Amino acid sequence: MPLRPHRSLPLATPAGVEVLTRILTQGPIPRVEIARRTGLSQAAVTKAVAPLIEAGFVTDQPATPAEADNQLGIGRPVSPLTVVRNSVSVIGLKVTPTALIGVITDFTAGILSVKHQQLDDTAPESVVERLAELAKELRSGPAGPPIGIGVAVSGDVDARHGVVRHSPLMGWRDIAVADLMAKRVKVPVVVTNDVRALTVAEHWFGVGVDSDSFAVVTIGSGIGCGLYINGEVVSGAYGVSGELGHLPLAPGKLICTCGRRGCVETVASSDAILTRTRETTGRRDLDLAGAVKLAHEGDRHAREAFDRAGEVIGSALAAMVNLVGPELVVIAGEGVAEYDLYEERMRQAFADHAFGAAGDCRLMLRSHTFDDWARGAAATVIRSYVRGEPPLQR
Repeated sequence: MPLRPHRSLPLATPAGVEVLTRILTQGPIPRVEIARRTGLSQAAVTKAVAPLIEAGFVTDQPATPAEADNQLGIGRPVSPLTVVRNSVSVIGLKVTPTALIGVITDFTAGILSVKHQQLDDTAPESVVERLAELAKELRSGPAGPPIGIGVAVSGDVDARHGVVRHSPLMGWRDIAVADLMAKRVKVPVVVTNDVRALTVAEHWFGVGVDSDSFAVVTIGSGIGCGLYINGEVVSGAYGVSGELGHLPLAPGKLICTCGRRGCVETVASSDAILTRTRETTGRRDLDLAGAVKLAHEGDRHAREAFDRAGEVIGSALAAMVNLVGPELVVIAGEGVAEYDLYEERMRQAFADHAFGAAGDCRLMLRSHTFDDWARGAAATVIRSYVRGEPPLQR
């Protein structure tokens, strides 16, 4: 039997889920505005909200006179609804080959506490043991025990069954992370692809709140892409979608960490840029910071590595935008620290290959830290909790 959170939401109908989602992602918001945006009657909104207020998940928040005037007209009273942030706490964990990052958040994915741990062993059992220990360290929160733990891992992740099918960066294949965690913790565990988790966070608590469609492209040790289209974060029929880093747009002689040839990551990842700079400069001792410094100083070999990366990233972005048509692409990840070194070439390649009006898609830089990736893992738990999805079903 699936684990359930220690505190269940009183949501009996799809309307209740829709109303709470609006309050959570768009609040404070008046009942009349929820009715307008959802198409529900005000009576249906009030019926859905009442048990949430009684259970302490939602509260009335009196509006200031100015807010009331802006929302409903002068002199008309308004009682916007907002979630009670500390009614729920959630743990989010991000796994990298060298570190574990953990956060505990409130009901709006606001980070309350952060812990980082170095990782010297990527063996699955060892990592899961460390994850469980980190989760226990983060357990104390204002809402008591967390409703769940989200774990974000790079690669092909079967979120439905909590299995990491293939993570080249971690060197994992077919690792049942959720089951391994369940032996060590007593709360529900949601395992998801890390970029998709970041996209969920942007959908519910970031740029997605005001966007009809967007993509999140992450640049760093890998190249990832999360898609929000037609009102939903795209998971793909087989749990794989948005694998921008594995489009075959690079020279076919280059072998990717996934074992295939010609992937975008073979040219555009931070590791690929460093490898190329070492090869062309003959300086095998260079680290990434050194390669960045050389490029900023005008070294032609280092500049060529970043230019080549920008060209391939821009082409990949154009291919994705041509196929999917988002109104906005958010460029994020640890690799954005070097964004200025490949931005011009990337934007030019995007403009060269974007078809027609697809070229109007906005490219926006948004700085993210590893804490934000862990927050994304927490956001996936919050989404599952509100929707009543396994393993957090009511």
